[in-house]
Amino acid sequence: MPANFTGDLRGASTALPHFWEHTVGSGHATLGVRADWQLQLKRAHDELGMQHVRFHGLLSDDMGTLVCEEDKLIYSFFNADQIFDFLLSIGMRPFVELSFMPSALSSGNQTVFHYRANVTAPKDYGQWSVLIRRLVNHWCERYGRDEVRQWFFEVWNEPNLTAFGSGKQSDYFELYRYTVQAIKGVDGALRVGGPATAANAWVDDFLAFCRGNGLPADFITTHHYPTDAFGLPGDDTETQLSESKRSVLREEARKVRQQAGDLPVYYTEWCTSSNPRDPMHDDPYAAAFIVKTVLEANDLVQGYSYWTFSDIFEENYFPSVPFHGGFGLLNIHGIAKPSYRAFELLHGLGTELMKVVGAHATVDAWLVRGGGVATVLLTNFALPRHPIATESVRLSLRGAKPDSQATIQRIDSEHANAKPHWEQMGKPEHLSAAMVAELGAVSRLHKDAQPITFDDGILRLELTMPPQSVAAIAFAY
Repeated sequence: MPANFTGDLRGASTALPHFWEHTVGSGHATLGVRADWQLQLKRAHDELGMQHVRFHGLLSDDMGTLVCEEDKLIYSFFNADQIFDFLLSIGMRPFVELSFMPSALSSGNQTVFHYRANVTAPKDYGQWSVLIRRLVNHWCERYGRDEVRQWFFEVWNEPNLTAFGSGKQSDYFELYRYTVQAIKGVDGALRVGGPATAANAWVDDFLAFCRGNGLPADFITTHHYPTDAFGLPGDDTETQLSESKRSVLREEARKVRQQAGDLPVYYTEWCTSSNPRDPMHDDPYAAAFIVKTVLEANDLVQGYSYWTFSDIFEENYFPSVPFHGGFGLLNIHGIAKPSYRAFELLHGLGTELMKVVGAHATVDAWLVRGGGVATVLLTNFALPRHPIATESVRLSLRGAKPDSQATIQRIDSEHANAKPHWEQMGKPEHLSAAMVAELGAVSRLHKDAQPITFDDGILRLELTMPPQSVAAIAFAY
């Protein structure tokens, strides 16, 4: 059966702020001094509208923020300044993740990732407070208080996981206490939040701790990946496709939205999966997942930071294979993946979301208007190992101009998808400049004419949607 949808551009609309552009993720801080990282981030800002960037390890030893020489603590904020200077120069700001522990203050030797970031608690909370206070005060002096008040300070990363510390609430809450007091001691108007947890954890307990101890929390941050929510291993292989599982991140975000009350909610990590080497990250599947997930998060979050903007990333090692399933929207050469093009289509949307009537097992439709242009955004999406097929889609829309001309942009196995072309090249591990240019051209979105008809004031269009695909049809209204 065809997927049938109807809409009316003359009806009431819901606001669609581009919350997904608030922040985007990166790997760790030292990457920020690389020229290729900087070029790719500027592209994400210019082409996708990204406003903040978040990364790990700002306080780690490889940044030199705090070191101990001859039993003397030496503070050096130069490297952090180089990164933040660059962000401000391109119109972006940091979403400051305060991590990880300088060895000079660490209480143990537990580390994470190949760059050996120390994840233990401070051996002296007083000295930790001095570091945070000096660092934040330095930024206020360098950039001005009005500027720094527009930043966000997030305490640590995923403290509920033993990979990033003890995994104990009490340890994290103590760290938060000293951190928020140090920052607010510099300027009470600076924004600080947490608990920065994996899998939407600890939100209720974190807020109860802050209330019970008279500590401020200006916003809530947490993380989720679709693989967090399926429960027992293998649960996502069931043959019956349920809407709640297709929209699993929406359901998790709803819970956090309720827990947070009036506080803003910023998801500072989410992605197609939590696997750093997942082929789906490079495929059209990711584009369909992104569009559906982002638009379903409207009204639930104030920021939705995709992890990550680039495959210039090295938690386990630095890759050289052009398409290796990395988290990035761009690969190491700056070639856009289908996921990047999904955010490009989202960036081009207006800010008024219209009601669409219709339902289908795998096809979803949204209608967005703004600036005299209406866009129908379609996905044909199913979770891995669930049934999906090419589908016929019919749309009937009132309120369009009778002389409208429609265009369509597609992301699917044959459109805006460079990886198969690389495979046809023989999967070369090292690309020449000519190969990079060729693959970049294949990755681009293209606008084609979309046939439409008018009947009694109703715009009608028909098209087919391949599995794991996105289509955006735009016309005047």
